[in-house]
Amino acid sequence: MQSFTELTPPTAVTHSLSLPFLSASANNLLVAKTSLLQIFSLKSVLAETNTTSEHSIEARRASINAPASSKPIIGALRHGDRAPTTKLVLIAQYELSGVVTSLARVKIQNSRSGGEALLVSLRNAKVSLVEWDPDRYSISTISIHLYEREDTQGGPWEPDPDDNVSYLSVDPRSRCAALKFGARRLAILPFHQPGDDMVMDDYDSDIDGGKQETPKSTEKHEEEAKTVAKTPYGASFVLSMLALDPSLLHPVHLAFLYEYRDPTFGVLSSQVASSISLFHERRDTLSYTVITLDLEQRASTALLSVNNLPYDLFVVMPLRLPIGGTLLIGGNEIIHVDQAGKTNGAAVNEFGRSSTSFALADQSDLGFRLEGCVVEQLGHDSSELLLMMNNGELAIVGFRIDGRSVSGLSIRRVPEPNGGLALLAGPSCASLIGRGRMFVGSEDADSVVLGWSRKLDKLKRQRSITEMEADEDIGISDMEDEIDDDDDDDLYSGAKPEEKAAELVPTSEIPDQTDDYRFRVHDSLDNFGPMRSVALGRALQHLPADPQIKRAMGLEVLATSGRSRAGGLSTFRRQIEPRVLEQHLLPNVTRLWTVAVGKVSDRLVNDRQSEGLDNYIITSSQSEGEQRSTAYSLAKHGMEEVEDTDFDPDAGVTIDIGTLNNGSRIVQVLPSELRTFDADFGLAQIFPMTDETTGAEPRILSASFSDPFMLLVRDDESVLVLRADESGDLDEVEQGDSLGRKGFRAGSLYEDANDVFRLESDVEIEDDAGNVLMFLLTVAGGLQIFRLPSLEQHVYKADGLALLPPFLTPDFSVRRAQVKEDLIELLVTDLGDASHKAPYLVLRSATNDMIIYQPYQSPVIGSRETTLNFLKMPNPSFAKSSHTTSYGEDQESSREPMRAIDDLCGYSTVFLPGDFPTFIIKTALSPPQLISMCETYVQSLSRLNTSSCQRGFVYANQKGDIIYAQLPADCHYHTGWVTRKTIFGENVDAIDHHEPSRSYVIGVSRKVDFRLPDDETHPEWSLEATSFLPQVEQGTIKLLDQRTWSIIDEFPLTTAEVVMCIKTLSLEISEHTHERQTLVTVGTAILRGEDLPAQGRILVFNVIDVVPEPDRPETAHKLKLIAQTEVKGAVTALSEIGTQGFLLAAQGQKCMVRGLKEDGTLLPVAFMDMQCYTTVAKGLKGTGMCLMGDAVKGVWFAGYYEDPYQLRLFGKSTSHLEVLAADFLPYGNQLYLVIADANSNIHILQFDPE
Repeated sequence: MQSFTELTPPTAVTHSLSLPFLSASANNLLVAKTSLLQIFSLKSVLAETNTTSEHSIEARRASINAPASSKPIIGALRHGDRAPTTKLVLIAQYELSGVVTSLARVKIQNSRSGGEALLVSLRNAKVSLVEWDPDRYSISTISIHLYEREDTQGGPWEPDPDDNVSYLSVDPRSRCAALKFGARRLAILPFHQPGDDMVMDDYDSDIDGGKQETPKSTEKHEEEAKTVAKTPYGASFVLSMLALDPSLLHPVHLAFLYEYRDPTFGVLSSQVASSISLFHERRDTLSYTVITLDLEQRASTALLSVNNLPYDLFVVMPLRLPIGGTLLIGGNEIIHVDQAGKTNGAAVNEFGRSSTSFALADQSDLGFRLEGCVVEQLGHDSSELLLMMNNGELAIVGFRIDGRSVSGLSIRRVPEPNGGLALLAGPSCASLIGRGRMFVGSEDADSVVLGWSRKLDKLKRQRSITEMEADEDIGISDMEDEIDDDDDDDLYSGAKPEEKAAELVPTSEIPDQTDDYRFRVHDSLDNFGPMRSVALGRALQHLPADPQIKRAMGLEVLATSGRSRAGGLSTFRRQIEPRVLEQHLLPNVTRLWTVAVGKVSDRLVNDRQSEGLDNYIITSSQSEGEQRSTAYSLAKHGMEEVEDTDFDPDAGVTIDIGTLNNGSRIVQVLPSELRTFDADFGLAQIFPMTDETTGAEPRILSASFSDPFMLLVRDDESVLVLRADESGDLDEVEQGDSLGRKGFRAGSLYEDANDVFRLESDVEIEDDAGNVLMFLLTVAGGLQIFRLPSLEQHVYKADGLALLPPFLTPDFSVRRAQVKEDLIELLVTDLGDASHKAPYLVLRSATNDMIIYQPYQSPVIGSRETTLNFLKMPNPSFAKSSHTTSYGEDQESSREPMRAIDDLCGYSTVFLPGDFPTFIIKTALSPPQLISMCETYVQSLSRLNTSSCQRGFVYANQKGDIIYAQLPADCHYHTGWVTRKTIFGENVDAIDHHEPSRSYVIGVSRKVDFRLPDDETHPEWSLEATSFLPQVEQGTIKLLDQRTWSIIDEFPLTTAEVVMCIKTLSLEISEHTHERQTLVTVGTAILRGEDLPAQGRILVFNVIDVVPEPDRPETAHKLKLIAQTEVKGAVTALSEIGTQGFLLAAQGQKCMVRGLKEDGTLLPVAFMDMQCYTTVAKGLKGTGMCLMGDAVKGVWFAGYYEDPYQLRLFGKSTSHLEVLAADFLPYGNQLYLVIADANSNIHILQFDPE
């Protein structure tokens, strides 16, 4: 049983892959975020850029804090330019049972979607083969392969398989996949391809020349050709890498190569372990070996070997044509190896040539650090590579090519004005997703879609104007247009060299092109990790009277996020805090609507509104049994009641308000009739609900509008469809037998402008009313869809909607034992943002549960037609208690319905009013999320678009206030939380909240160059002449004002000193008066290298009141250092302990209790020896019990005695847990300990001395 939930879904991207997954012609991006798999499609839009050079930290801060619906495009473009922009659109996401270590694409026979399949490798040597199932609009697992058996493991002296990283590599022609796991184990998984075991198996038209005449097939061959393998894969087998080649004793990395007839991979390995301490004896220890596999014989052959390579190489990257060969990447150099074993390399820093005897070109002036870098080809037919380094810098790797041979390589930095710093931190993966487009994933910053362009005179291939214009078009099919057939890239290809050379880079020297490529960010995926520290604080809310004054509301979670230039803070709130603009007092309002109409006379509206803005607010109120409806005109100075018109306030309660005939007619829905008005509220028509045949007068329960139609649902379970003619008058649409039998509970109209539902009526319709669909919920819990204006027969019917199946289909069978949900409301509307919107079916139950269905098309076997199905979306939100305000006799009419809002600060949303007011918000990058408002009760809400409140909303609360508001512009909603990200441009290591001053104390650090100091005992230090200096971290303690989110004070630390932990504790500050005060305690570490022991300090600060700076009232607080002490070892954890206000500190290999003295010293009173590295130390408030967690040895539970002072061990964990976090979990009279280990497992331990 899972009794916990994640704060957010994983946001750090670890792996990515581009492939046609949903269909053979699709272009999809698959992203792995640790244990979350997301599937995206690509969408092209024209978006406006806003600055000249937006790669500075300030510009990226503004972009990150902007809402997803209005994010600017980061790039080197002029203000106002509209450029083609690629946006990501989420198709689906899935939580996997494991941590993803690799993603790979593979072509299989007879896939369900027609596209390619996905191979996913997980920890513990597990591989899953996954494909897309269009019938269920979901992924489907074909097979799972496990390689954890004991007979595949080595001897007892070999490391544990969990300590070795397992990764996957697939042959470019999808003939097999290789999983490297354990120390030196290789699992080979073959795949069946067309032509296996047939005469034509060895024939390839691109290799063997022209078209071969097909011989007459024998009966045996005909049977084999018709035979399809039961599974797309063959029997896998496990090999020891020593069996492939005895020299592969210490494998570093391997990958399958292009341009080979048989499956061939390159391995980077060494016969002796590389060691920095033995560098002078083991200088060039690595070898690169190319090995080809014979899958039938399960044998291998070594084709070539390159020895004496630099020790720091760590990646084998195969390259497609026109480059070919393999790129070997190290920390100080890049080396290219072609198919013949010829090498070319370049050293990128001063240590590149001094650390190896291998011949390298000198480019040490670049000063690059290549550890953790990612390299990707700039297009499938490009001869240049994009190098993305660990600090976010970009560089271009170019090659000199003579025919099919690489004669040299050159590396050049991308200048900052051209987007050289478009990435704020190092990447974790990269995938080419189209022409001039690449997805760059990161674990330390936001993952981005990176685009680039190049001037015509800088191109290596001359192209026509038509080709260049096509290059600007980034349609979704670009990926398929660019993908080279791997079968063409064969070592033994019969293509003439001169034909290939015409497409390649000239043999002339590569110029230093500093202005060739221009990079810009098209889209981004927010990343809130890594979260090194988390703090809880009181959120603040704006008051409309004075925006500078704020009042406290609920709790907020503040977490550190990002690294390097992407470092900052992320705020998480459970509720939306609207930005209040205006507030008016109108008591007893139960419902309200806004109306935007055409031309309005100056008599009714004093301040003329611009076109498209709202003109009126109409309210329905109830007071002491009296029901009124009032119309107000919207002016710059507030709301003015409309008088001297045909609008009758005493007509009764208003059920709904809408507009028809392109906004020229206002329709007022009353319980027993309809009234239509012109733009000046002149009465145009009264449409009564009297049945002329029976004389019955059914009452209207709800209405739905889609110009020119409107739908009425009445209390006798009947529906009525009306249509507005050219003059605006309403006429009843002739009904068929299906609607005449009644039995309907709710309905909704939706104009399917994009033909998503693909529903056609059997009756020929000659009408220009558009594709308007009517969705009806039957009393029995079924769904019926009609295409207006035809009401003769439904175009879609599904009877099992009330059973809430995960997949709703027309042939869904209803079982008697199944329990039906009491559905009372149905709404079909668009959900999304400015990038992408799509229709969803939203249902509401009698208990206020929200159910969301997504429509999709399922293919029909043997036909090109499709069938409409519905997929149930996950919804982790639970309904709260229902509170209704009865102002009618019928409870159904008293329930405020859901409201669809088409443009709420760029979002198309649905709002649920009541005592748990909730928005359904969806972005292009997330599924629909239910997020509540901070108001305790909302009577009614409607969209509001005026000059003073653009794309906002107006709502009525229980206090009688009419409030104009907007969504906060700097918040995001795709995680299910209201999130806000603030970038500081440096690492944020620790944080805690100081409640008395309403501020946060944060510890930050940045990398600085380290120089040897002047020392008389070491005169040789002054002879150091290197300019490529090592870097150390420099820490600073800063005070962050919660009201303005600005830094108001800071305290610098010494060189190489960083903040390890920050805690706000109530400590005793006087030994005589025993007075206690809320103080900020900071633990630091001074890291001076491996040859010197670490030291640390404990700093105690008080946040004092001072005179603020002019025009900066937030600077009324400063940090004052009141105590400090230096200790042996790093101070890794701090906590309050006991009842006397003492401090528990984990310092080095001890945990020590200290008391603050009046002279500014911290007196130790008790201690306990620890073992390795203490990651957590916490005391249970009000008691002497405490727990300490070790990174290797597990957790200790101890007790602190105050008379005499001592720490006594009560117990410890029996197993060696790698403790990362721990805390107390008291429940009644029982005491439990919660521990999180390094393998993402949660352990519950109980202290029971009996």
